[in-house]
Amino acid sequence: MAQQTATQEQKYVEAWNASIAGDASSVPDNIHALRESAIATFAEIGFPTTRRGNEDWKYTDIRSIANAAYASLAPDPANRVATADLDQHIMGGEVWNRLVFVDGHWLPGLSSLPSLPPEVTAMSLANAMSSRPQLVATNLAQHARFQDNGFTALNTAFLRDGALITIPDGIEVEEPIHLIFLSSGLEQGSVSHPRTLVTLGANAKATVIESYGGLVDAPYLANSISEFVLGSGAHLETFHLQQHSPQGNHIGSTQVKLANDSSFTAGAFDFGGSISRNSLNVMLEGAGSSCNLYGLYMTNDSQHVDNQVLVDHAAPHTTSRQVYKGVLNGHSRGVFHGNITVRKEAQKTDALQMDKNLLLSDNAEADTKPALWIYADDVKCGHGATCGKLDDTAMFYLRSRGLDEESARRMLIHAFANEVLDNVGLTPLRVHLEQVISSSLRFEGKVEGNRHDLKQTL
Repeated sequence: MAQQTATQEQKYVEAWNASIAGDASSVPDNIHALRESAIATFAEIGFPTTRRGNEDWKYTDIRSIANAAYASLAPDPANRVATADLDQHIMGGEVWNRLVFVDGHWLPGLSSLPSLPPEVTAMSLANAMSSRPQLVATNLAQHARFQDNGFTALNTAFLRDGALITIPDGIEVEEPIHLIFLSSGLEQGSVSHPRTLVTLGANAKATVIESYGGLVDAPYLANSISEFVLGSGAHLETFHLQQHSPQGNHIGSTQVKLANDSSFTAGAFDFGGSISRNSLNVMLEGAGSSCNLYGLYMTNDSQHVDNQVLVDHAAPHTTSRQVYKGVLNGHSRGVFHGNITVRKEAQKTDALQMDKNLLLSDNAEADTKPALWIYADDVKCGHGATCGKLDDTAMFYLRSRGLDEESARRMLIHAFANEVLDNVGLTPLRVHLEQVISSSLRFEGKVEGNRHDLKQTL
């Protein structure tokens, strides 16, 4: 087994030597040195495993990803992707700002920034590394540590392009900035390493949407890293939307740093892919900072979704809220690990965490692990988790009012999801999410009397 693991990792090291090692002149010296350090780290620590003691990966086995060795970087897809390929991912019409990346490459012909204030920078990270190196160096890879995470090390080692958004002090961006990261599937078994760096100055405000998906149903891996840094009094609202093709895999990590009185809101929605793993780490570093985190994941067949949410209260008078919900069907599996840490100096912390799962199949599984680590004595903290099936009493009531079984089930599932959806204030996004949920709920078979023998698929 040890020899097999070494072989898996060596394929990525060989790919790095072939595509990145000789590419030093395309990036600043400090960036290439960063890449060299990251690939050396990956070669040393490798992929995470489910072995005893590795609680972060206990319920998510990524051997299928490691064994597939998604080491080939897809070539620049320019001229092979058209505007029509983006139709199912575009929202906000001609008003929203949009940066499009396919297989890790920025496509300026499919991107547009119609409503971006002139003071705001939104551009390709590759361009920023050459034109604004100091701006990049200040925060890039300063928050997403790769020293103890193989996937983060891989992303950093293959760093070439991504999205850079910088919002100066006091600037409010009224229209959302939509980042679309797609895998073309044009190269069999390819990997992309999307990277996002967003910084907000004091009292700045913005909304950023990250969409991930695939253009065709083919095996691929998207290994993404996002870093969000908020100044004093800033407010950032983000949405993470994952709609990969059935054979696609997604490993994502988001790192957030909050200064005094800043606030961060994040909605995560997972619908596609084979294996999807999202790590969200929020550091409440400044007094009075707050975060509101919520998510909805819907799975079917053998899909696997893993949400790791870590909130670190490192300052007094900080607040955090977490509400995640899963709708699980078939032989699918949902994992939620919520970890709230309250440091000794973080007095007057107010933290709440909840994970709820709706099981539509006897074969579906939900593994939930809420945790509180409290080292302060003047706090208000709580957590909880639930798993259950559709309520028979509610089903009977709806059926007795004339609804057929499919309509009754749809109504109850939508009611379950609405606690999360109600947080989405952007109408185009809310409509899009509701359409995805409705189209995903399909019921096949016949109902005989009161038997619930429909075959359901999400």
